[in-house]
Amino acid sequence: MLEKLDLTKKMGKEEYKEKMEHLEKSLGKLQRRCKELNIPVMIAFEGFGAAGKGLQIGKLIQALDPRGFRVYAVKSETEEEKLHPFLWRFWTKLPEKGRIAIYDTSWYTRVLKDRFDKKVKKPELADAYESILSFEDQLTEDGMVIIKLFLAIDKKEQKKRFDRLLASRDTAWRVTKGDLRRNEKFDKYQEMNEEMLARTDTEKAPWHIVEAVDRRFATVKIYSIVEEMLARQIEKVEGSLADDRAGTDAAETKELMESILGKVDLSLSCGREEYERELKVLQNRIRELHGELYRRRIPVVLGFEGWDAGGKGGAIKRLTAKMDPRGYVVHPTASPNAVERQYHYLWRFWKDMPKAGHITIFDRTWYGRVMVERIEGFCTKSEWRRAYREINDMERTLTREGVIVLKFWMQIDKDEQERRFRERQENPEKQWKITEEDWRNREKWDHYEVAVNEMLIRTSTANAPWIVVEGNDKYYARLKVLRTVVEAIEERIKTGGKRA
Repeated sequence: MLEKLDLTKKMGKEEYKEKMEHLEKSLGKLQRRCKELNIPVMIAFEGFGAAGKGLQIGKLIQALDPRGFRVYAVKSETEEEKLHPFLWRFWTKLPEKGRIAIYDTSWYTRVLKDRFDKKVKKPELADAYESILSFEDQLTEDGMVIIKLFLAIDKKEQKKRFDRLLASRDTAWRVTKGDLRRNEKFDKYQEMNEEMLARTDTEKAPWHIVEAVDRRFATVKIYSIVEEMLARQIEKVEGSLADDRAGTDAAETKELMESILGKVDLSLSCGREEYERELKVLQNRIRELHGELYRRRIPVVLGFEGWDAGGKGGAIKRLTAKMDPRGYVVHPTASPNAVERQYHYLWRFWKDMPKAGHITIFDRTWYGRVMVERIEGFCTKSEWRRAYREINDMERTLTREGVIVLKFWMQIDKDEQERRFRERQENPEKQWKITEEDWRNREKWDHYEVAVNEMLIRTSTANAPWIVVEGNDKYYARLKVLRTVVEAIEERIKTGGKRA
C-alpha cells in the first residue's frame, strides 16, 4: 500500500491559494453546522516522523473557530495513565457534542511506536487491535465523526528533514532517538504501519492516506477530506432526525424472564448470630486483601444494580467498612447531568475507572442504558440494543488490562419491596430514601423484569460475571456479596495477579 504511493505529487502556489480560499470558508460553515446539530468530531493525525503533522494541524485550525476545538499532543504515557487501561486517556479526552478534538498522534501509538519499541507483546497486540476497533465502533455508532489521516513520506525525505531539524539548536530537540531508530529500520516500521492501516480501515472510520512530501498538496488534501467527512455526517443527521424512541414490550422476551429471575430462591436466609460472626471474618479478610491488591497493582471494579430498596447501599456499606479509605471510591450514579449528556454515555464511567491497585464501586452503573433509559424512552431502540455489545466490549477491555470486574444484581420480590418502601415512609430517619418516583417505577415492574433478564443473559461473561444476589433476607445478601468479592480477589492472587 504505502510503497506504491506517488509521493511526487505537487501543487503550485496559485492553485493552492484558489482551492484554499473555498475550503477555508466551507470548513468554517461545516464546523458551525456540526455545533448546531451536536455532532462531535475526532481528527487523528498519524504518519511517519517529520511528515508534518504539527504543521498540518496548524494549517487546519486556521479555518476553525478556536472556541470549538481542542488539540491534544499525545506523548508518552504519564505515570497516572500507565496505571489505567491504555484507552482510558483517550476516553477522557473525547470532544463534547458539537466540538472537535484533534490528536497529534493518537490511540494508534499502542500498535505502532510501542510495538516497535517492544513495549507491547504479541498477545497484547491482538488485544490492542480489538480494543481500538471496539472504541471506534462505539463512538461512531453514537454519532461521532472519526477522521483518521495518515501522512506519508519516504525514508529519504524523512532523513533529509531530520538532518535539517538537527542542524539547528532551536529545532534539534524535535528529533528523538526513537525517530532515528525508526528511520534506520524504516522498512520494518513501514510494515507495521501497513498492517495497522489494513486491520483498522473500516467503513465507519476509514483511513485517509495523505502524500505529504509537498506540503501545499497535503494541506489541500487534508482540508478536502475533512470537508467531505463532515458534510457527509451532516447530511446523514439531517436526514434521520426522526426518533425511534420506544419502550419495551414485556411479551417480546417472556422466555428470558423465566430463565433467570424466575428461578432465584428468595427464601434463602441467615440468622443474626451467624451473620455477625461471618461478617467480621469476611470484613477482616477484605481489609487484608485490599492491601494485597495495592501491592500487586490489581485494580477492581464492582458494579451494583438492583430493584429500588434492594439492598445496594447496605451491601456497599458492609463491604467497605474496613477498607483503607485512601484505596477505594464509591460512585453513586444519578441521571447524567448537562455536561455528561454531551458525551458518549460510557464516557462518565470510563473517566472514573480505578487506577492500578485501587477499587471503584459503582452504585448503579452503565447498565442504566439497557434498563431505565430503555424503559423510560431516554434513548432510542437502536441505541439500547447496540449497548449490549458496547458494554461487553468495554468490560472485555478492562479485564484484558487486568481489572477484576464483578457485577451484582440485588434481587427482591415485589412484596418485599413494598414492605421496605412502607417501612421507610413510616420511619422519619429513612423517609429521605423513598420518593414518588420509586412508587411510579413499581408500576413498570414487569417491563423492568424483562429488561433485567435480557441484560443478565446478554452481558454476563466469564471475565465480568453477573452475580444475582438473593436479597429478601438482608443478612444473607450482604454475606454473599462479601464472600463473592473475597473469592474473586483470592482467585486472582492465586494465579499470580495475572490478567483474566
